[in-house]
Amino acid sequence: MEILSDVTFNIQLKKHTFCNYQLKIDEKVMTLTFPQVLQLRNKVNTLTSAENLENIIENENFVLLFIADRKHLVFLEIPKLLDLKEELGYCFSDF
Repeated sequence: MEILSDVTFNIQLKKHTFCNYQLKIDEKVMTLTFPQVLQLRNKVNTLTSAENLENIIENENFVLLFIADRKHLVFLEIPKLLDLKEELGYCFSDF
């Protein structure tokens, strides 16, 4: 019996085809190529550095993030931003 079988996560990144990925944030589903996933990982890693997180928390407490070459705009609060970082890290842990 799997404990997490009924749990749905707000952020999911799945490999759709060979170099295409599907990112789901809440109800929004976006298709990304591998270079776009790499660019997103770079942006998220920059935003979640200790210094940048401190600045975000002191100012607005959220981030507006363009994804997939500015096709999608996503509103992320700090917990969701950290969840996205964890999901991206999990995606690249196999490499």
